[in-house]
Amino acid sequence: MPELPEVQTIVGDLNKKIIGKRIVGVWFDAPKLIKRPKAEDLENQIKGLRIKEIKRRGKNILIYLGKPKTANSKSADNKQLAADDMLLLIHQKMTGHLLVGKWSVRKTKTRMRLSEDGRNSVISLIKGPLNEKVNNYIHVIFYLDSGEQLALSDLRKFAKVVFGKRNEIENIPELKKLGIDPLDGRFTFEKFNKIIRSLPGKIKQILMDQEKISGIGNIYSDEILWKAQIHPLRRANSLSEGELKKIYKATGGILKKAIKLRGTSISDFRDTAGKSGNYGNVRSVYRKEGRPCPVCGGKIERIRIGGRSAHFCPVCQKL
Repeated sequence: MPELPEVQTIVGDLNKKIIGKRIVGVWFDAPKLIKRPKAEDLENQIKGLRIKEIKRRGKNILIYLGKPKTANSKSADNKQLAADDMLLLIHQKMTGHLLVGKWSVRKTKTRMRLSEDGRNSVISLIKGPLNEKVNNYIHVIFYLDSGEQLALSDLRKFAKVVFGKRNEIENIPELKKLGIDPLDGRFTFEKFNKIIRSLPGKIKQILMDQEKISGIGNIYSDEILWKAQIHPLRRANSLSEGELKKIYKATGGILKKAIKLRGTSISDFRDTAGKSGNYGNVRSVYRKEGRPCPVCGGKIERIRIGGRSAHFCPVCQKL
């Protein structure tokens, strides 16, 4: 699943590529991805709105939309403009990623990947990474007035698209329950210490608990704990202040490095141009079972914690 660095990479790209552009149409072949409104109503409700701002909240992409300004619009009437704002939320889930390009939706019976009705096939009109197989599972397309398209590719079709009034979407339980973002300026060591110290759970699971700290998943919890030299099975309330400081420092360092390297693409993640991220090339332990630890040479191990994998060095990260 794309985690904070991957989602931030997408958001950064979209802010450079599609701000100010207007949505002029919608196509989809997997209605179940559109949770709100009804799939058949999405185009009528979103068509004509202009993209104003794009943010990340945890692993969610928030695309803020508003009506285009007219000659009669009052620039000072910010409250009215804000009241008219709409919000498009996209959660990429396990295998989803957003792409910016141009595609043709064709009717054919010969393509390997067909839509649910067995007729439509989506083909990239831009040569290069967008033609890579992992980018060829397009199930939703937003057509823009620039001639470009914003598309959601999702092999497993677990992604989620939600659209509605800004204040309503911002207050859905999935967003309201999210914990503090580890890149938020308010995420101080004191705040981190307060969150972690009293909890009895295993530290890896707590780092991945989106209601405690949002955005960290399996990849970066492994990398953070290795960097901090903390075993993933350690109970959070057993950690000393010094150990918590190591985790806190590693959290910021690892996440910022991963964003700089445009995320991890060991599996399905690609950026909006369809290109792979580079953090996977420098990762230390994630999915490196049986390989030597970059620090001590010990053999990296893999265990299961709460149904998820954890990779660590038993020499550097003693229990």
